[in-house]
Amino acid sequence: THRCLHLCLHMLKLKELHILLSAAFTVTPLCCPSRSSILTGQYPHNHGVRNNSVSGNCSSIQWQKDPETEAFPVYLSKLKYQTFYAGKYLNQYGKKDGEGVSHVPPGWDHWHALVGNSQYYNYTLSVDGKEEVHGDSYEKDYLTDLIANRSLNFLENRSPQHPFFLMLSPPAPHSPWTAAPQYQKEFSNVKAPRDGSFDKPGKDKHWLLRQPVNPMPSSSLDYLDNAYRKRWQTLLSVDDMVEMLVKKLESIKELDNTYIFYTSDNGYHTGQFSLPIDKRQLYEFDIRVPLMVRGPGIKPKQTLQAPVLNIDLAPTIMDISGVDLSTVNVDGQSFLSQMAPSLRNGTVRPFFLVEYTGEGHPTTDPACPKLGPGLSQCFPDCVCEDAFNNTYACVRTLDGKTDLQYCEFADTESFVEVYNLTSDPHQLENVLKKTDPAILQAMNQRLIKLQSCEGDSCRDVK
Repeated sequence: THRCLHLCLHMLKLKELHILLSAAFTVTPLCCPSRSSILTGQYPHNHGVRNNSVSGNCSSIQWQKDPETEAFPVYLSKLKYQTFYAGKYLNQYGKKDGEGVSHVPPGWDHWHALVGNSQYYNYTLSVDGKEEVHGDSYEKDYLTDLIANRSLNFLENRSPQHPFFLMLSPPAPHSPWTAAPQYQKEFSNVKAPRDGSFDKPGKDKHWLLRQPVNPMPSSSLDYLDNAYRKRWQTLLSVDDMVEMLVKKLESIKELDNTYIFYTSDNGYHTGQFSLPIDKRQLYEFDIRVPLMVRGPGIKPKQTLQAPVLNIDLAPTIMDISGVDLSTVNVDGQSFLSQMAPSLRNGTVRPFFLVEYTGEGHPTTDPACPKLGPGLSQCFPDCVCEDAFNNTYACVRTLDGKTDLQYCEFADTESFVEVYNLTSDPHQLENVLKKTDPAILQAMNQRLIKLQSCEGDSCRDVK
């Protein structure tokens, strides 16, 4: 199941029977390009989706005519899988800039996709290409519950002669953070954790990290704490969905034959380096994602520390289904061998790419006139979370010895950030000036190769 897209886990009904992949990363910390990577198994520079706008190829005609036709559901369909999708798809899905609600991506037999970005009430679905408008009744319209109920109905009515695949993508815990009525008073005393890089100054970091007021004013603290609580409240309905799904699989005697993936499309920050709330940054809190898996051949209650990327989900799902991975165009690799060594042999990657294309507005934000044009995602106290020149590429090594991150910005400064995450896990100190030039050169060369890699070359960089 999936969506889990936008999740930070806190309570899971899968906790007794799972493997936790503790070093799971997104290759880009933003919804639409990340989801496109999950579907295709490709880095953004190959599938072409750069941000959440149609001009950035989010559910554009170009996406629909090319990368979407090679997404993993297409291969499952060829193997006679019964496929089901429900929830948020891509941020611009269903808009007139594409083919509208009539467009059902290839490979999906049952299609219940949200038009546009995350909502809990008052939204439109494309149901197998037909428009379905919803209102504000909790019993009929609350989207997380609707996704859960329709997935149970699919499982009940599927053909037992063929395998099945479900991808569930509830809005939670994305804004507007609308919890179910029964959960709106939960976590009333919870605040965002004050540890790690929380409210630390962005010293020696890209200018976007140097602009927030530090320490944060009380108005920003109140805002992020409220968001943190509401996100937790919305996730209680996701917990209910997971529990219902597992119980349903058990009742139809398919639980032991089914792989369940629980993950997210990006991380999230609430107060780290004095940034109120958002994602889009190169730091661990935005690029790390939760990932739990259970299924045949997987020994329960394990934690794996080898790096796994969201571009690995598509090849892993195809590997499980029996697709010959040598015949598909993916940048990622199956991690089935890591989860179930008895089923597969495989290798662990030593480093990988994280890339992001910043977004900004050509004119000045009227609420923050002193900041000038080129910015976006401006929150309380005129702290902006993104900009045109928040465009970067990083190479991240994770080998259990010295874990490094090397990042270059595409800006007039050609700004560089380097972190030793072994000694500095919260990335408080940019060690560019303290790092051996030979190491910097090697990281730069790896980054250049990864930024132009495709297929096998993304997995074979030395």
